[in-house]
Amino acid sequence: MRRFLAVALIAVMSLAAVPLVSAEEPAPSITVVGSGSVSGVPDTAEVTAGVVTQAATASQAMSQNSATMEKVLKALTALGIADRDIHTTNVSIVPQRASTQPSRPAPSSPMPSAVVGYEVTNQVRVRVRNLSSLGRLLDTLVSQGANALGGIGFSIADPAPLLEQARSKAIADARQKAQVYATAAGVKVGRVIFIRDTSAGPPRPMAGRMMAMAATPIAPGEQEVEVSVSVTYALE
Repeated sequence: MRRFLAVALIAVMSLAAVPLVSAEEPAPSITVVGSGSVSGVPDTAEVTAGVVTQAATASQAMSQNSATMEKVLKALTALGIADRDIHTTNVSIVPQRASTQPSRPAPSSPMPSAVVGYEVTNQVRVRVRNLSSLGRLLDTLVSQGANALGGIGFSIADPAPLLEQARSKAIADARQKAQVYATAAGVKVGRVIFIRDTSAGPPRPMAGRMMAMAATPIAPGEQEVEVSVSVTYALE
């Protein structure tokens, strides 16, 4: 028994003599977010237009609506708008009820008022690839019976070249920020360890105001493409 205790004591002393190895500390680094933006002139627009008709019966309202929308679609084709650039977004038939103003408190479960007619709505979204024809297109829509016009969304058909420029600017901005921090800390910026694109997404169409009048003036302005990137640099 004594021999066993002696061996155990020697083993414990041997383990105590071995120095503990600490986990390796991570290499020093810095992470910064850079941003870059480039502006471009929009070359594409999307217009939402619709025809709203009302009649005593659903069939009458639908017939009138279909006839007017047919004129609108033919006019768009005559302006050179391709079928692939005309997309129906909504067709609805809604009953119109008589308005009631009761002179006494309404019951807990009031009866619905009588149907006095129907309203039909047909909406299309039109992509315009030639902005020089946009003003004439708006005038044509109104003259052919489109009486529900939405806004205009301007966009750039191919934003890839602008995105490349914005990304280059974002990387340069990140490098400059990292350099400022490193200099202040008395270290140097080393190699790139990690890059992550933190942009919100592709550029969104820029909303514009639509004015329906003769010779409608259109001013697309500029659209800004923004990119943000997170970059981690090693420090030396």
